[in-house]
Amino acid sequence: MRILLNERPREIPDGSTLFELRDKHKPGADVVILNGFPLEEDRILAPGDSVVFIRRGEIPGESEMEALLAARHSPGIHKKLKESAVGIAGLGGLGSAVATALARVGIGRLILADFDVVEPSNLNRQHYFIDQIGVPKVRAISETLGRINPYVSIETHEIRLDEESIPRVFAGAQVVVEAFDRAEAKAMLIETVLERMPDAFVVAASGVAGYGENEAIHTHRSGNLIICGDEKTAAAPGMGLMAPRVGVVAHLQANLVMEILLNDHSKR
Repeated sequence: MRILLNERPREIPDGSTLFELRDKHKPGADVVILNGFPLEEDRILAPGDSVVFIRRGEIPGESEMEALLAARHSPGIHKKLKESAVGIAGLGGLGSAVATALARVGIGRLILADFDVVEPSNLNRQHYFIDQIGVPKVRAISETLGRINPYVSIETHEIRLDEESIPRVFAGAQVVVEAFDRAEAKAMLIETVLERMPDAFVVAASGVAGYGENEAIHTHRSGNLIICGDEKTAAAPGMGLMAPRVGVVAHLQANLVMEILLNDHSKR
């Protein structure tokens, strides 16, 4: 029968068990993962099972590394995500968190666009570090993502996006994530993608400031547009942007990107 061992097809005898396979292919493995879940007990394998063996503390070779990055995914997900392309417009609190999450799940190609540099007040909620202050955000985040998952293709554009550049920059993306701060920029990007990239989805955000009221965060869907947030709490004096609530919405955006890519949504 055929299974996946470290994301690669392999023929094994019928009736083979998980631990028999471990002892043959990676004796001494500390972590045994079957179909995305770590197990401590042996069991008989079935056709189509996905198996990964890991020795704690061992740095794997290049050929094995990508399979281990995907070890905790559900079977079949990695290949589909690897073939996908996602654009992210803006690399602040939302965009940098979305990019990090999507790199960790193995999106094949990330198209990142931002014109700004990292500055100290970004560090309260954005995925940057003190030694990156003054560095263009596209360069800083691409360096970070490369340390997380070197198998994601990162395409960067240090640019202020407008109606003319958006279709060119995000050409080939199945989903474009809107992660701007200003309302007029958000509206411009959404309108441009929906009008000039009719096959693409837009995952946008509205209402991420402050703290608390987790139950107010929701998603609103209309056609190929999905908006995340509470749709009311904009940043203003006395209503700042902080990592927990911004992060909740950013990861909701990232999760919706995966839902679109993996469920092969048609236009709503």
